[in-house]
Amino acid sequence: MSQLLKSFIFVVLIFLGISAVFALFMQPGRPPSELSLSQLVEQINQDKVKKVIVQGNELQVLLSDETKAVVLKEPETALSQTLVNYGVDKEKFKNIEIEVKKEGGTVLVIGQILSFVLPLLLFGVFFWFMFRQAKVGATQVFDFTKAKTKLFGAEGHPQEKISFKDVAGLKEAKEELKEVVDFLKNPKKFLAMGAKIPRGVLLLGPAGVGKTLLARAVAGESNVPFFHSSGSSFVELFVGVGSARIRDLFTIAKKHVPSIIFLDELDAIGKNRGTGLGGSHDEREQTLNQLLVEMDGFERDTNVIVIAATNRPDVLDSALLRPGRFDRRVVLDLPDINDREEVLKIHARGKPLMANLDLREVAERTPGFSGADLANVANEAAILAARKNKTQISQEDFLESIEKVLLGPERKSHILSKREKEITAFHEVGHALVAAFSPDVEPVRKISIIARGMAAGYTLKVPSEERKIKSKTGFLAEIAVSLGGYCAEQIKFGEITTGASNDLEKASILARKLVKEYGMSSLGPISFSEEENEFFWGRDVSGQKPYSEETAVKIDKEVEKFINQAKQTADKILIRKKKLMEKVARVLIEKEIIERQEFEELIRPEEKRSWPKPRNLRVKIKAL
Repeated sequence: MSQLLKSFIFVVLIFLGISAVFALFMQPGRPPSELSLSQLVEQINQDKVKKVIVQGNELQVLLSDETKAVVLKEPETALSQTLVNYGVDKEKFKNIEIEVKKEGGTVLVIGQILSFVLPLLLFGVFFWFMFRQAKVGATQVFDFTKAKTKLFGAEGHPQEKISFKDVAGLKEAKEELKEVVDFLKNPKKFLAMGAKIPRGVLLLGPAGVGKTLLARAVAGESNVPFFHSSGSSFVELFVGVGSARIRDLFTIAKKHVPSIIFLDELDAIGKNRGTGLGGSHDEREQTLNQLLVEMDGFERDTNVIVIAATNRPDVLDSALLRPGRFDRRVVLDLPDINDREEVLKIHARGKPLMANLDLREVAERTPGFSGADLANVANEAAILAARKNKTQISQEDFLESIEKVLLGPERKSHILSKREKEITAFHEVGHALVAAFSPDVEPVRKISIIARGMAAGYTLKVPSEERKIKSKTGFLAEIAVSLGGYCAEQIKFGEITTGASNDLEKASILARKLVKEYGMSSLGPISFSEEENEFFWGRDVSGQKPYSEETAVKIDKEVEKFINQAKQTADKILIRKKKLMEKVARVLIEKEIIERQEFEELIRPEEKRSWPKPRNLRVKIKAL
């Protein structure tokens, strides 16, 4: 597209140049009139001639009315003699200014030649450029099947190299990949033991967890040619192009052995193959078939290692995942609190931080954040500090950036009316109180009625410890917390608003997961997940659910039961703590923000649970 734009601009400039030449040499002005010698003599005798310029045989006459005329005289004859012969009045001739110029015929001739030749030259350049573009286009036809890959490593871009030290956390994943690097550096150690390096390494993990970053670290550590490409670069409109590019990619890699091929977003070409519904010449299928053959076909080259990354392993074709192809799978999890702190330290490099800045607290407030999210937090903190004309980044900048990444920027222009502010305050306090007096719920970190993103207010809860599994009691408590705002509005105002719509959606999704995925309902340990019907190729395309209509009715009843049970729990807590709800809501309306310490001070006179001590949880549950 950029080349086409350049061609268009070039053509426009050519035509502008042609127009300028014609405008320069063929100006549409009024040409000077031509006079005969007798007419010139008549004008002189009538005192109408002001000046005469003699240039060879041409006389340029300037009349009294500032008009110009041209007169041709006889060659090799003096001007005065010629005019006397035609009867000029000598006295009047003496009053005329006479100027003699050297004959300038060369300049005139050159100008006339250029006015004719220059347009031809411009047209010639234009046609040469067009033929050159056509030649390049014909060459590009043959390059259409070439692999679109980038080369890093020994012959690539050394300034872009990173090492495993630049990747925080992911200890197990780095250990798996260090074996690949060690094999490339010292293959004899493995071959002496009869070991074979894995043909392919598949990096699995959610978006932003560091799959591509880890692959770049492998390129930097191994110091061998590293070919990077993405799955989408092999998908084209024309059949056969993708498979041709796969062949070309492996051909290039085999010329630089030992080498590494990195395929990002493998699911673009590695999805399950269909059953012929799309025709036997489906382009994506042909590309996948060629990749399977290159990785473990009749000819196998163990000196080319394929590393691929995807966050959709569930859609990959089973032939890709069998031993001999991607026979090593490396799972990358979201970082825990220690890894998050290390990631923040890496992204804080080169940033002026205040001496009292505690990255550990920032890590505690960012559970579930990926490495990309933490990089965004550090960058937003630097932007906030610069916006406030600070010279160093403070703790407040980091904490505010967390909320900005989670919920969006503050909408200070979004001013709530007095009624809306009151409803929002009671809604958020409802969430906070249900969370404070429910088991297995994270402590409330902050309550705010300042609009951020699409939310008019928000209640932040941060876990006091990392959790990998969760119980049914915890899930039901989470549903009750989600319905806390809904119940608070109903208890205080006798009606509900649209502010609870997102909470209801979250509660319904979680309740349905309890029944269909987690087996926590009275239907028993049965999974009713419909994920297998979400894909088209190689899956059930009938659209039927993996359970009967009678079971669907039972699922709906179980979901309704969980929702009603959670609502009763939230109502019970808020009715019992109605005075406390009024008290906290009034403080929130006045201050707009309540932090964790102040919230605990407000509810301390009440019978509340102590978050760090699980024994107190049991006592308080019985009291409720």
